[in-house]
Amino acid sequence: MNRAGSVLIVDDEKTLREVVRRYLELDGFQVWEAETGPEALERIAAGRPDLILLDVMLPGLDGFALARRLNAEATPNAPAIPIIFLTARKDEMDRIAGFDLGADDYVTKPFSPRELVARVRAVLRRSGGLAQGDTPLEMGRLGIDPRSRTVTLTGQTVALTAKEFDLLWFLARHPQQVFSRTQLLDNVWGYEFYGDESTVTVHIRRLREKIEPDASKPTYIQTVWGIGYKFDPPESA
Repeated sequence: MNRAGSVLIVDDEKTLREVVRRYLELDGFQVWEAETGPEALERIAAGRPDLILLDVMLPGLDGFALARRLNAEATPNAPAIPIIFLTARKDEMDRIAGFDLGADDYVTKPFSPRELVARVRAVLRRSGGLAQGDTPLEMGRLGIDPRSRTVTLTGQTVALTAKEFDLLWFLARHPQQVFSRTQLLDNVWGYEFYGDESTVTVHIRRLREKIEPDASKPTYIQTVWGIGYKFDPPESA
């Protein structure tokens, strides 16, 4: 019986898929493969994976377009599937574009298969549930329930990616405490991060767009200039 989780590898390089699959299966994962974007959509429709390893440069439907479509189809009952992009692109703007689509990580080729497996486990660990003792938080219009990993705004469920939820929950559990981007990477991403701190900025912006009445004048997630961010809960509902 598989207990580690399921991973869908979407890449047009057969050799890469075989190598990554071998390492993931040795670590206890159930692994599916897809060579193209449309094939990946068919595979997801047949059975939802716990995580997707997604190449950016795919024939027909590229990885960014596929991620955008999956996020658009996400619902509160079927939230976005965690995604780790696999790509030969090293440009900072490409990484930011990936994180802007809600990606949980961005790994450039060539990479260490062992490191990739560690990143997969870290993302799944962060998105796969929290401690039993965590209780819901109600702060004005905003509600956060770690048990169901749901967020509500004036009673309406807000669809967040796994990493967006983790970031919001971490900040909300430490009200008024200021965290630098590096500290947020360490605490929320949960492993040594080999990219840059722009991913935090992107995720903060996406969160504000989803939970703030006016993202340009945030009330919950405040910027502390020159330092980082803090969560400012309202005094009353």
